[in-house]
Order: sequence, then structure tokens, then C-alpha cells
Amino acid sequence: MKAGRFLLLILMAWFVGDLPTGAQTAQFFRISGPAASGIIAFRPDGSLVWTNQLSGTNYTIQTAISLSGKTNWVDYVQLPVTNAVNTNQIIALNPPAGMALVPAGSFQMGDSLDGLSDAPVHTVYVSAFYMDQNDVSLAQWQQVYNWATNHGYSFEYTGSGKATNHPVESLNWYNCVKWCNARSEMEGRIPAYYTNVAQTIVYRSGETVLASQAISNACVNWNAGYRLPTEAEWEKAARGGLSGQRFPWGNTISWSQANYYGNPHSAGGYSYDFATAVGFDPAFATGGYPYTSPTGYFPANGYGLHDMAGNVFQWCWDWYGTYGSGSDPHGPTSGNNRVMRGGDWFDYAIYCRTARRGNGDPANSVSYDIGFRTVLPAGQ
Repeated sequence: MKAGRFLLLILMAWFVGDLPTGAQTAQFFRISGPAASGIIAFRPDGSLVWTNQLSGTNYTIQTAISLSGKTNWVDYVQLPVTNAVNTNQIIALNPPAGMALVPAGSFQMGDSLDGLSDAPVHTVYVSAFYMDQNDVSLAQWQQVYNWATNHGYSFEYTGSGKATNHPVESLNWYNCVKWCNARSEMEGRIPAYYTNVAQTIVYRSGETVLASQAISNACVNWNAGYRLPTEAEWEKAARGGLSGQRFPWGNTISWSQANYYGNPHSAGGYSYDFATAVGFDPAFATGGYPYTSPTGYFPANGYGLHDMAGNVFQWCWDWYGTYGSGSDPHGPTSGNNRVMRGGDWFDYAIYCRTARRGNGDPANSVSYDIGFRTVLPAGQ
């Protein structure tokens, strides 16, 4: 007998951080699954407490900003049923400044579109975490960098950017890792990265001590401080709750959605590229390189994150290799290159795809189209 789908509606209003000051919008949620469930509580921290006895099944939280139509619901997060009573935080009413919650749950990592051979589709569970809503800007980089260089940190590159409100770029992976630690210490947090597995020596300087294994997974305190996202965290965040789509918002791309090098279908290019011409986005291809756009310029995805496609590539934690699987994968234990995700202003739409995997030498891949953003464990 085929199980039916049961829907339960949750209504709430909350403040959306990237709206104008004082603006408020309603956000609606509903939960659906293979059997009826009951809502026990919706807690002040944004956690949903609900019941279900069908262990091993999955429920889907969907969201909408209006109830005026029946087709405006979009997937938000997949919730595996683990207990008779389940507690899942689905929103954060008071996230850290400039960050957004990516709720815990399962998602389909990879896609089967366009024959991408390095991104097989599989299910991954990722715990809740906060992510910067924007790429780290030049102004943000400089603030932490100035503090860090006066508190025992050294960097191989000073970082640059087209303007203070544009992404920082021209720095390597090691610089980003050290900057994460400096940001943590500047804010009085426990750092995430260490040069020993005992996690007693904070990583503040140098590269050669890390050149062969470059901080093993055991050298990371995964429950403390700012750090680079894992590849699985990045892709889950970039999808914003959607599954099987090329981009964070759907299956096509245009210059109204991201900053990238256009090669549209109308000019014999990609069937899913709807740029109005071949070349750089004319809105930003002025004043010399780099042709970046200001952080937060384009609409956010379903989790409130901007520029998860285009503008600058973003460094991730993982070595480039086997796609992560299981629960909270941290990537291979060794390798030559580190993962970069998201595409950039300099490349075609194919590189901006959510499942597209880039990689670079952590010491020597320094370019005007590579930046980063940070994550913070939930509960901090």
C-alpha cells in the first residue's frame, strides 16, 4: 500500500536581515512526509519539536513568503526521522551578525545534469551551522588582518579588492585559514585550527610546517571558532534547500542573478545561460580588473546567502578528491589541491553551477577571482 503525503502548516513572521531597516516579512513553513505528524512546540530559538514513529523516513520542510498561491512553496530542508519526538532548528531569530543559519538535515549532493563526472548524486547529512551571508569583503579582511598582524599572525599575501565593499581576493588558502583563527581570537572565541593533533598550538604563521598535510582533519576543533566550510557544507548552503538544480535559484542563469562571463544560448553558448551578450557583465566590467561586484549585490538564496554563484570562487576546507558522503564529511585525509566552489566573474556559467567542483594549490593559487567566506558552528 502506497503511503500518502501528509502536510502540516506552521505559520510565523520574522525579520529578514537583508531587507531595509525596520522591514518585516512573513515566512511560512509546512512539513510533509509519508505519515501524519504532530507539532509539540515551536521554541524561541527557532526549533521545531514534532512527533513521528516512522524511523528511517524523511520529512520535508517547505517555505513560502505568501499563502496567496498554491505553487509558491519551495523545499527548505530534509529532516530524517530519528526518534519518536524530533527537535530541529529550522530558523535562527538572532544569528551572529552578518551570518545566516543553514539548518541541519540531509540533502542531495551533486547532480546528474549535463554529464558532470566529478559530482555523483548521493545523500549527505550536514549538522546546523552559520555561514557568512556575503563573501568576506576587503574592508572586513583588512579589519581582522590589521588586528592579526599586531597579535602574532603573519600572512604571505595582504589581500586586495576593487573596493572596500567588494570581495577580498589575491590571497591563498593558508591566509584564509589563519584569518579565520584571527577573527575568532579578535572576538574572544576559541580558534578552530591548530598545527598539532593535540590542538594546543594555534595556527598563526607559516606554511611550510603544513606543506605536506596542511593541517589534518584531527587538527581542527570542529565545534569552535570561524573556519572555512567543508565542501559538503558549502554545497548544502549554496542550494538553499533546493535539490537537483544547476544554480542556487533554479536551472538557468542571467546577469540579473550573478556576476559571470556570459556565453548565452542566443549566441551559440550554454542552453541555460541567459546573459544578454558574450563577455563580462557590463555592469561591472569598468575601471579595470577585477570585474567583481559589490558583496550582497544580487538576491539571496533560500538560506539568505548572496553570491553563492559567480563573483569570486570560494575556498573550502577539503582536499580535492572523493566527494564527501555520510554525516558531516570532512573530505579526503590528504591531497595536492584544496576545493574551490561557486565560480567567478571571469568564467562561464558552467563554473557557477552549484555542483561544479574547482580546485587550487593551497599555497600558490592566488588570483583576482578567488575569495572566501567563513562558517561558525551552531550555538555560538
